[in-house]
Amino acid sequence: MTSSLDIIILGLSLSSSWGNGHATTYRALIGGLHAQGHRVLFLERDVPWYAAHRDLPDPDFCELVYYRDIDEMIENHAGRIKAADAVIIGSYVPSGVTVIDGIVALKPRRLCLYDIDTPVTLAKLDRGDEEYLARRQLPTFDAYFSFSGGDILTRLERSYGARKAIALYCSVDASRYQATGEAFCWDFGYLGTYSPDRQPSLERLLIEPARQLPHLRFAVAGPQYPEDIDWPANVERIEHLPPADHPSFYSRQRFTLNVTRSDMIAAGWSPSVRLFEAAACGTPIISDDWRGLHELFVNDRAIVIARRSKDVVDALTTINAAGRLALASAARATVVQRHTGDVRARELAAALRELPEERVNDSRPHRQSISV
Repeated sequence: MTSSLDIIILGLSLSSSWGNGHATTYRALIGGLHAQGHRVLFLERDVPWYAAHRDLPDPDFCELVYYRDIDEMIENHAGRIKAADAVIIGSYVPSGVTVIDGIVALKPRRLCLYDIDTPVTLAKLDRGDEEYLARRQLPTFDAYFSFSGGDILTRLERSYGARKAIALYCSVDASRYQATGEAFCWDFGYLGTYSPDRQPSLERLLIEPARQLPHLRFAVAGPQYPEDIDWPANVERIEHLPPADHPSFYSRQRFTLNVTRSDMIAAGWSPSVRLFEAAACGTPIISDDWRGLHELFVNDRAIVIARRSKDVVDALTTINAAGRLALASAARATVVQRHTGDVRARELAAALRELPEERVNDSRPHRQSISV
């Protein structure tokens, strides 16, 4: 394999960050690959809900091609798929099972999965939901790159038949996510698409504190929130913020909230990209708790852990400017050293180089699955 890699990625979306965290994750990773001299072709299904909200339709760090018909996409790119150093298929790709089978039939040199939703994927597979990945397909991949680390990697290999499970956390483009120096607009804010399993945490860690602290200002940015949510008067709602506006949003908060989906909490070691983005912008973070968080950010030095509404109220009312600066500086230093797109791109390239070059096919020996 040459020093410069030729990589094809089939992912949920690169062009639109509307309602998903995949786009910014791919942008940071592929931007890092581009800066290191690698070539990336990103194939994205042309779907109306993203086509109507594209905030990066023509990136300058990779080739982006939209497709509507799967068979036509595979036929048009068959030569490049066969010749690429690696083909990586992401989670939540529309009709993902069909896409994977079509790519496998071409026998690429290395076929990998990048699961940006690992705990959700496994929960779906456990209940027989094969929306974008079939359980039978897991042993087909040369590597299963997982958004989650920790003991879930062992489970992937022992219980689900993954050949090689490797942690590949999300990351942030630190050249784009920086403090803007703007004046504070809010004392506490949150950026994230509505999710039913995150909503109780948002209620407990932001909405209830907003009710208890009517003199402070709060903000929640993100789409798809139901109209029947009872927002306190001091909570400003922002429907959607494109990534270009994220640094400004974070920079105008005294603190920002990180809340995690229930499947991610149960799995542990599943940091949201928003966690890294906020830290890169120098905004102090108040977060729910889960296994592995302390390995990413040292509690009370780089992040505030909140389990109850009172924990948030105490943080907002007792931590002074010097304390906020110390938290923000420690978190940003951690992210710059360990969680940028450049760092993640080096990790991916190194892992790909270690994989043997062999044509995948349906006759490869499958691991024996055992019960979870």
